[in-house]
Amino acid sequence: MRSINRLGKGAGSALRVPLMMDEALDYLEKRQKRDPSFTYEVIVVNDGSKDQTTKVAMEYCKKYGSNKVRVLSLVKNRGKGGAVRMGVFSSRGKKILMADADGATKFADIEKVEEGLKNLQPWPNQMAISCGSRAHLEKDSIAKRSYFRTLLMYGFHFLVWLLCVKEIRDTQCGFKLLTREAALRTFSTLHIERWAFDVELLYIAQRLKIPIAEVAVNWTEIEEGDELLLGV
Repeated sequence: MRSINRLGKGAGSALRVPLMMDEALDYLEKRQKRDPSFTYEVIVVNDGSKDQTTKVAMEYCKKYGSNKVRVLSLVKNRGKGGAVRMGVFSSRGKKILMADADGATKFADIEKVEEGLKNLQPWPNQMAISCGSRAHLEKDSIAKRSYFRTLLMYGFHFLVWLLCVKEIRDTQCGFKLLTREAALRTFSTLHIERWAFDVELLYIAQRLKIPIAEVAVNWTEIEEGDELLLGV
């Protein structure tokens, strides 16, 4: 398995790195022990952060080795989409997973999106995407949100459905598994480098007729989350 991680700008990133990295690497190491043929790498992309993100991430590189953990630093903040794309193009994995670095979705749910990807076989031109989804949690989420935020959510979902992606209920969940071919093809065409790049990514995938699965995952709302990428 190959794994990539993108961290955002801001002081909170360095504080969240150990929580996310500990969970990720614990899962990945245990899985590798169960299956010696399983390989992975974690790529931490520091998106122009001026805090201790790079320093903290480098400690994991020293502990696990540069073959398992790599750290890339952008001089200037490019936004989530730009940093994720850099991580994708630096990945050596056959499959690539992007996931929330704030722990909103647990690493064990990787197996759910892997199953979703597997169920799409045979993959045309080796391209397929499996998206984690929070749509099944929508009722509980609405109960906790203000009326204004709920109105904005429905408005955004309607515009996405009307103009872009009609078949995926949750385009924004940061937990998506792509085959390498699908990742390189979609990210090479991507224009949006900041918020909502996921929508364009899925729009491109649909235009290219790449099969897409939507799989329910566990999710906890966390303020100001970063983005994590994993590749399998």
